Amino acid sequence: MTGFITIFQREIARFLKVIVQTVITPFISSFLYLLIFGVSLGEQMQVHQGVSYLSFLIPGLMMMGLINNAFQNASSSVVSSKFSGDLEDLRVAPVTDQEIIWAMSLASLVRGTIVALITYSVGALFMYYRQGEWLMVAHPLTTLFFVVMAGLIFGMIGISIAFWATTFDQLSAFSAFILLPLTYLGGVFLSIEHLHPFWQAVSKANPLLYLINGLRYGILGVSDVNVWTAAVISTIGFVVFFAVAKFSLKKGSFQRW
Repeated sequence: MTGFITIFQREIARFLKVIVQTVITPFISSFLYLLIFGVSLGEQMQVHQGVSYLSFLIPGLMMMGLINNAFQNASSSVVSSKFSGDLEDLRVAPVTDQEIIWAMSLASLVRGTIVALITYSVGALFMYYRQGEWLMVAHPLTTLFFVVMAGLIFGMIGISIAFWATTFDQLSAFSAFILLPLTYLGGVFLSIEHLHPFWQAVSKANPLLYLINGLRYGILGVSDVNVWTAAVISTIGFVVFFAVAKFSLKKGSFQRW
């Protein structure tokens, strides 16, 4: 376990050094999203099952922050190690591929969870100010499950993409043209019940819809999809991307940029 613990501790120390990016930036982003959408536009928006738009928005923003930061943590770690040449040391280090994947993925989960908790805290304060009540977690174990699944999955995706990337532009392209659109179209800001049936079908093909609604069910007790279906799809995604990350370590590039 020495190799695993060493890599994990290094990853935690690495993102804690940029505390502004880890804590301050997510706090400001959450505050602005909730102020503009949840408070300013919230009274004009209607969602299903008697849930206020502000409370509906909070789990979506939590998941958005979690997956973005989990992906960025793992991918930036691999890319920066490639750039400095440190990544080549892993070829001769006494660590297995599984230890590398788990250490980086768990560190990504920690960072993503910190961001999700910050978003939850800011959202709870907004709810108390606007509605006079605290935002309580309806199903803690379900919430924990989807937080862990999302953090690990996107940590592994970050590892996979970064090992195959040969330029910073390729990494940025994935975030801008794949991850960001899927996040916004995954039900963060709007229930798919309000969409045309065709677009509902399209949305249900988006895997992020199930992670977002799984977390929403865990916190609010409401969801656009069946929570068991969301759990099964999330578990399949975890298995698939663990295999993809392992393949990337075997076939991807360790060479310095």
